[in-house]
Amino acid sequence: MTAAHLDRLAHLDRLFGLHGKTALVTGGTRGIGMMIARGLLQAGASVVISSRKADAVDAAVTALAEFGPVRGVAADLSRRSECARLAADVLAHSGTLDILVNNAGATWGEPLETFPAEAWDRVLDLNLKSPFWMVQELLPGLRRAGTADDPARVINIGSIDGIHVSPMPTYAYSASKAAVHQLTRVLAKELGPQHITVNAVAPGPFPSKMMAATLDAFGEAIAASAPLRRIGRDDDMAGVAIYLASRAGAYVNGAIIPVDGGIATTAGGG
Repeated sequence: MTAAHLDRLAHLDRLFGLHGKTALVTGGTRGIGMMIARGLLQAGASVVISSRKADAVDAAVTALAEFGPVRGVAADLSRRSECARLAADVLAHSGTLDILVNNAGATWGEPLETFPAEAWDRVLDLNLKSPFWMVQELLPGLRRAGTADDPARVINIGSIDGIHVSPMPTYAYSASKAAVHQLTRVLAKELGPQHITVNAVAPGPFPSKMMAATLDAFGEAIAASAPLRRIGRDDDMAGVAIYLASRAGAYVNGAIIPVDGGIATTAGGG
């Protein structure tokens, strides 16, 4: 390997590497959250994952341990007190937090005529209130981590259902994700001067427990509707998270980045 090649590799590591960084990924035990957690670990970060179920946390930590230093905390982030407990645990271990990925979420599908009030409470508490609470609780650690040249990062996971109109009767979910996108912009304006960037990723169809039934029933049609003619893969999600968390994304703030193969962001797939 030549000196020039080694220099190029070192430059790429400076641009995209996360060595010495600490990240928290909520909902990091499966699906998109686990894709992001694995990607951050592979880029060199130490990662904390959370999920509501302790057994899921333990299993995910075991699966992710081969990629880097990871630990897990069970917490039900639909409850304000649990957000505070998780944040206190993270800051007790590290004192600062470089990267917060607000990924924990829920959906509810039911026809308009019978869509229940409890669906709104469940979905908005986890999808919308929880990211706000986590930023509130972790703000001291994010402020300590961020600098003008290397801000701390908040990455909210929205959805293309907050950009286009979903064909599914998931009223609370779509509304919550559109609100997450706007919350991202509001926080980006406020926290940018404090050396904290806030951006959102808006995934399209990716393999996950939340999407399993939809992909089983309509997966081929969904893939065919995307200009890229496929659903998302693990590296597609890991890549955008690494970009936003690394030096490469240090000047990106208040952006909503669709990762959907063009489904919601083009006039049509033809």
